[in-house]
Amino acid sequence: MPPAKKEVRPSGRGGGERTPAFLKNYRGVRNWKEASQWLEWRSIEDIECITPDQAGVARGKMMPSTKFTSNTSLALPSAPFMMTISGDYPEDGNGFEYPEDDGDLKLVPDLSTLSSVPWETDPTAQVICDLVHQDGRLVEFTPRNVLRRVLGEYTRMGLKPVVAPEIEFYLVRKNPDPDYPLTPPVGRSGRPIAGGSGYSIAGVNEFDELIDDIYHFSASQGLEIDTLIHEEGAGQLEINLRHGDPIELADQVFMFKRTIREAALKHDMYATFMAKPIQGQPGSAMHIHQSIIDKKTGKNVFTAEDGSETDAFGHFIGGMQKHVPAALVMFAPYVNSYRRLTQAASAPVNTKWGYDNRTTAFRVPRSDPAARRVENRIPSSDANPYLALAASLACGLIGMQQKIRPDAPVGTTANEDEIDLPRGLLEAVELFENDEQLRAMLGDVFVSTYAAIKKAEFETFMEVISPWEREYLLLNV
Repeated sequence: MPPAKKEVRPSGRGGGERTPAFLKNYRGVRNWKEASQWLEWRSIEDIECITPDQAGVARGKMMPSTKFTSNTSLALPSAPFMMTISGDYPEDGNGFEYPEDDGDLKLVPDLSTLSSVPWETDPTAQVICDLVHQDGRLVEFTPRNVLRRVLGEYTRMGLKPVVAPEIEFYLVRKNPDPDYPLTPPVGRSGRPIAGGSGYSIAGVNEFDELIDDIYHFSASQGLEIDTLIHEEGAGQLEINLRHGDPIELADQVFMFKRTIREAALKHDMYATFMAKPIQGQPGSAMHIHQSIIDKKTGKNVFTAEDGSETDAFGHFIGGMQKHVPAALVMFAPYVNSYRRLTQAASAPVNTKWGYDNRTTAFRVPRSDPAARRVENRIPSSDANPYLALAASLACGLIGMQQKIRPDAPVGTTANEDEIDLPRGLLEAVELFENDEQLRAMLGDVFVSTYAAIKKAEFETFMEVISPWEREYLLLNV
């Protein structure tokens, strides 16, 4: 990664005094006193107080930085967290009830996420917030809190998950009219980008200036890119993040999506995280690498002292094999997501596992025993990172708790066999609602709320007449 842009110290401050180290941090402070100094040192004028909704969209409020540090109470209604991607609201039923008063929820800033907003023209900062009820209880159905609930189950068992997401996305030409298909952008060569450029350095170089902006925007927010590659699709890139704490990594994916979109707009194109944005091109995934650490010993519980696999390793895979189909709606949350999950395509549609086998849903990469991990290859890039991590880790933990044995590993091509996953959104929602163990892990309020939203989104989709229907049905039936 290129070095971060050097911080420029505001004028008018003496040069002889020693600058506290935390002021130079690109990301995060420890308390409100440090926050005030951090904002003042950077001459920050405005601050965005944001939190992810069910779709992973940033919701929140913007305010002057002086108001932010003056013990101001922040609040949002519950409505944005019960809303579909199209801005509609689901009907009550099946355990979901829209609150009659739509009362305020408190926004509690997580100061460890405080960072600059490098694409804004005025000095601006941002901070991710948690949502709590007026009495201080965590709001059960918000994504960051759902992930925190699952991590609490690991903590009670003396365990700590470590994850590393990989996010694929497409760069496309601007498309203000949604009736027209998306098309690949024009790179620095002056030609539209073609497919089949997997791992091509020349393919990456087509977007040199944009990628430089992604690096610089990321570095100035304290976001850590491990690697960046060109994927198989036309204008499709992938960013890999360094492994770490699930909340921190979900925060980073949340922020990366904003960052990449803004960098693309600066260069007169769109960045899209749709699972299948272009017909005939590969879909976009968000692969999740997972290992589990014993908090007392600091060692990977997937590996025994002699370097062999443990029962916990097998049980984690067994839990994923059994429960991921029911959790699929958290990995593939939209109708478009299921266009990526098709037989004999690059995305897995099975529940098999194997060693370094990319045609299986759960791949065990080659690694040293201490780094043994399980890669979940099912999630698409349109998934909310908090919910995808929560679901994946929940399935594995259920397997460890219930001691679920996995099937035998597969060493052959697995993606041409029968499809083991739901084929569409409604089928996935039904499985999701009926998995009692998964419901207990994620919380009944969240499951009911999320299922209601997904059903409402499907009904909205059904109101749209597609080009396929006009082409084949208009004059033939």
